[in-house]
Amino acid sequence: MQTNLVQQFANDPEGQEAEEILRACVHCGFCTATCPTYQELNDERDGPRGRIYLMKMFLEGGEVTEKTREHLDRCLTCRSCETTCPSGVKYGRLVDISRGLMEKELPRKPQEKWLRWALTRFLPDRRLFGLMLRLGQAFRPVLPEKLRTKVPPRRHASPWPSSSHSRVVLALAGCVQPSAAPNTNAAAARVLDKLGVTMVEAPEAGCCGAVNYHLSEHERGLEQMRRNIDAWWPAIEAGAEAIIMTASGCGAMVQDYGHLLKDDPVYANKARKVSELCTDLGAFLLKEDLEPLKASAQAGKVAFHCPCTLQHAMKQNGVVEQVLTKAGIDLAATKDKHLCCGSAGTYSITQPQMSQKLLDNKLKALTVDNPVRIVTANIGCQLHLESKADVPVNHWIELLDR
Repeated sequence: MQTNLVQQFANDPEGQEAEEILRACVHCGFCTATCPTYQELNDERDGPRGRIYLMKMFLEGGEVTEKTREHLDRCLTCRSCETTCPSGVKYGRLVDISRGLMEKELPRKPQEKWLRWALTRFLPDRRLFGLMLRLGQAFRPVLPEKLRTKVPPRRHASPWPSSSHSRVVLALAGCVQPSAAPNTNAAAARVLDKLGVTMVEAPEAGCCGAVNYHLSEHERGLEQMRRNIDAWWPAIEAGAEAIIMTASGCGAMVQDYGHLLKDDPVYANKARKVSELCTDLGAFLLKEDLEPLKASAQAGKVAFHCPCTLQHAMKQNGVVEQVLTKAGIDLAATKDKHLCCGSAGTYSITQPQMSQKLLDNKLKALTVDNPVRIVTANIGCQLHLESKADVPVNHWIELLDR
């Protein structure tokens, strides 16, 4: 694709990166076949190829309107198009860059500004989110049904293992998961303990930076990344062999620390090391002897939903399924595995109508084989699916913990 960026962006490092990505696109349109929003709306501007043209127009100095941004906002950034693209277009990175630059050029309406400000201040703050969630859970019985489904029931974590081993891995507690699904990391720690591996959390580490970064608060997101690197670094220097991700949304972000901080004179080398150590829990377990985790007979089939961040961003499609099968879990058949459930970080809040449509589609696809339970690998997907599912929804590691 030929490009002619205006000087403002041509001289900007992010603009130059965007131009390189744009030039890789060959207009083939294969991406439209796997784009969830294009499949629903049949509008070229709501598919990857059309959005690429909109971003190109913006970077070349063309007029950008609220309508232009509406089509970009409707993008889930699920990155299914990247898996399909024969030219290797880094679409997710292009969207992050373009949205960030456009945010400076085209101010949002006050109500949109307020919502995005609230999301970037409340969600990444583990303590504040936990307090708000507990309040919501306390009043859950009297909330209107539409709001009640958004508040997950109160959950408790089982004890972490007390033993320690020579093999040590790090984990990220994150921001939402400790309050909404506190047993996830505890279950992972117990499973790893059975395999002779100690999993530890760094208390100072918090949000991975994804919420802020994907909502165009790039500098705030980068600061959160630096904070996590500082929190993990002593353990990395002490020999921690991996940084285990139990939420693939965080994993997709942490694996990009090296790229996003490559020009930071203080953090570039550390960020690269962190990204090298970042691995999904499923990928880590697949290399281990899973015989100690062999499950007894299961009461029915379990449907696995592979999050977009796991299959399209972390490129781990099929890995968790292999782990569950080796552990003796009976997996149910599902359909349209490549399509997003509609959670997509904050998308279910900023684009509720499309999000709910995609959720309905995904639940139908996950229950064609009448599973007794749905499991997934990302807290956002877990909470989103749970809000409408007729069967329990858990993180998959809880199956192995049993």
